[in-house]
Amino acid sequence: MKTLYLDCGMGAAGDMLASALLELVPDREAFVKRFREAGIPGVELQIEKSEKCGIMGTHVKMLVQGEEEVSDHEHHHEHHHVHRSMHEIEHIVNELKLDTQIKKDVMAIYRLIAEAESKVHGKEVTEIHFHEVGAMDAIADITAVCMLMREIAPEAVIASPVATGYGAVYCAHGVLSVPAPATALLLQGVPVYAGKIEAELCTPTGAALLKYFVKRFEQMPLLTIEKTGYGMGKKDFARANCVRAILGK
Repeated sequence: MKTLYLDCGMGAAGDMLASALLELVPDREAFVKRFREAGIPGVELQIEKSEKCGIMGTHVKMLVQGEEEVSDHEHHHEHHHVHRSMHEIEHIVNELKLDTQIKKDVMAIYRLIAEAESKVHGKEVTEIHFHEVGAMDAIADITAVCMLMREIAPEAVIASPVATGYGAVYCAHGVLSVPAPATALLLQGVPVYAGKIEAELCTPTGAALLKYFVKRFEQMPLLTIEKTGYGMGKKDFARANCVRAILGK
């Protein structure tokens, strides 16, 4: 059985998952071309080589109007925030030049986030306005992961227990404990642990992507490894800040 195993010992974020999965596809440049042709407004995907603790991997950078936006796990409360409703995000996604199933995947992931946010804030899903995860680079990260998952087409997706990190995170609503409330809700039913890194390791985007695609959370099963991908984060810690994606049978 074609199996994808995600090592989330340093959590998960949208850009890290996209970067790890990109290392598994046979032709990266062909994927980048397809991603650009999808037509996400103002977004350009760049691939960078990245080294963490002596390990080489890939970092996918989403440029919005030529600049890299602050990722959903690095926002500070005084930064300018984009507020997009579910309806606005659905309009953006429906306009993309992508297969219908990929669009359905993207919107299903946003519905997971909206449901979590609605519970946190005590509002109806239709009233939710996304802050960090509504930014155009977050839409791009989620779309890239959905496209890559369809291209890799694993028969089973398994992930390790998820490291959340600990401490505090700055967001649109102020200072919150890690994991952020929406992240904690998205990870309900998922085995998690804080780990030893004081930082937000698992973001709402990362949690929603894991919740949607992963069917089992456990240690790596018996597997004949065919390919390994390292998706690097931006920050540096004592431990290599990456998601490792292992493809095998």
